[in-house]
Amino acid sequence: MEKLMNKEIQDQLREIFSSMVNDVTMVLFTKAGTCNTCAETRGLLSEVEELSDKIHLVEKDFEKDLDDVAKYNIEMVPSFVILDHKQEYHGVKFNGIPAGHEINSFIPALLEMSGVNQALPAELLERIEKIDQPINIKVFVTLSCPHCPGAVHNAHKLAMLNKNIEGEMIEAQTFMELSTKHNVTGVPKIVINDTHELVGNQPIEEFIKIMESIA
Repeated sequence: MEKLMNKEIQDQLREIFSSMVNDVTMVLFTKAGTCNTCAETRGLLSEVEELSDKIHLVEKDFEKDLDDVAKYNIEMVPSFVILDHKQEYHGVKFNGIPAGHEINSFIPALLEMSGVNQALPAELLERIEKIDQPINIKVFVTLSCPHCPGAVHNAHKLAMLNKNIEGEMIEAQTFMELSTKHNVTGVPKIVINDTHELVGNQPIEEFIKIMESIA
């Protein structure tokens, strides 16, 4: 299979990954047959794994590894989660390949899960920590959308800061049925707990306001 990233991009990412603090593991769920972008997603994650000895890839079968499917709440393929150095899940999930512009949400997720911290103001951290109800944030994206990675990054950052929050990127064209269900006509579209909606790359405060109204 031809490489998805050229040498120049590989070298840039090697440099970026050199700042990683701890190991991270990507757990990829695929299935044989009808999975349109499973091979491509596996290829991209394999290439990324090769760029740092702190990045590890484990592949699971959606139809056989049912304990893991349940553990990480996997509902579609390809899908992967990023675990910390203790193999713990912090609600960071990607559904579909994080290629195109979404490389700009994928790379920060790996860095931050490894311990490269991008601090938020104390007042926001305090509000995030108070969320005590289960929150699911779906961010629908397309790979050609330059504004989508910011929304995905916010969802993932919130998930990493509070164990009650799960943030997931959903590639809208790969999962058309789900996109239709949530009436995705523009991206990024943010759906919180399947009921509250935001459109566009909203500041993290807007996410927090909705979560507070739920919690």
